[in-house]
Amino acid sequence: MISWMSEEILVRHDRSVRNGGFVGIIANPASGKDIRRLVARATTVNNHEKVSIVQRVLLSLDANEAERIEIMPDHFGIGQRALDGLHDHPSLVAKTSLIDMPLEGTAADSVRAARYLRETGAGCLVVLGGDGTCRAVAKGCGDTPLLPISTGTNNVVPTFVEGTVAGAAAAYVAAMPDPERREICYRHKRLLVHVDGELADQALVEVALISGGFIGARAVWRADRVRQVFVARAQPINIGLSSIVGVVKPIDPRKPLGATATVSADGQQVMVPLAPGAFVPVRVKEVVDLRPGVRHPVVNTRPAVLGLDGEREIALYEGHEAQVALDLDGPWIVDIAQTLALAVHRRRFVRDVGTNQ
Repeated sequence: MISWMSEEILVRHDRSVRNGGFVGIIANPASGKDIRRLVARATTVNNHEKVSIVQRVLLSLDANEAERIEIMPDHFGIGQRALDGLHDHPSLVAKTSLIDMPLEGTAADSVRAARYLRETGAGCLVVLGGDGTCRAVAKGCGDTPLLPISTGTNNVVPTFVEGTVAGAAAAYVAAMPDPERREICYRHKRLLVHVDGELADQALVEVALISGGFIGARAVWRADRVRQVFVARAQPINIGLSSIVGVVKPIDPRKPLGATATVSADGQQVMVPLAPGAFVPVRVKEVVDLRPGVRHPVVNTRPAVLGLDGEREIALYEGHEAQVALDLDGPWIVDIAQTLALAVHRRRFVRDVGTNQ
């Protein structure tokens, strides 16, 4: 029975003291490699490119006066390879290290790294991955702001931003006191999943009910088994299951509202951008608002699986009751444009240079 609940899911307001200019980097080597990439004409960010992105983030952090940087290790060695290629920047290498932590090669690594960085005072976490990676990091990061860079399959929370720009924004956010960070970050919503009355897990973008048991890949990439979708945000510009709602009733990511849609053969047919290069028909019967704190029932289709942010996570069998509630206390997300606009206003990029006589 899925009665497990990791302590990180309930992390809300972390009041630990942070060091100015301390930035953490979490790069997921597995992001963007599931079956959805194989069946769609999708852009793929391989691990060598992730190394390059991390290098650009590091160089920008250094140029923008970050004082300390720690990187999550992984079995591919993204962080170590990035540092190995930066020996011509000794001051940067000297203030950058890999987190000393055991590796499982699963999402638990991202959760553990985020928790460590939160507890040791990081002021900003740069995250390379997709929605699934951000969901894992959100379980451990507490109030530490996230700056997600898109390198995954579903990229609703992460943005396509150049690592150089991301590093500048992260350095600025990390050096700010907590109250000022609230001015340039926004609090992301989340969906809390309850099974038989107990909190089981969370999602940042969507929870989808998929008929049948665990079959094949964990990634959800077909619409024919989808029976219900809950979303914290949904817009027609997004790819993935949340777009089932997004093409019918867009949900602003910053408004205190969500939605749920049921899918059935007698519903209205809508065309949905389910994956890169794939607009597919989905029969949407009803769309209902989700209000914060109200538990909405998952329809009684059993056996079934709940997909969280695009990945099958929770199995439901006969007798299992599931509910989903919108919660407003998800992770803080850096608004990159607003951050850099404030940095310009405060002349962050202007340097006083002495004049030679």
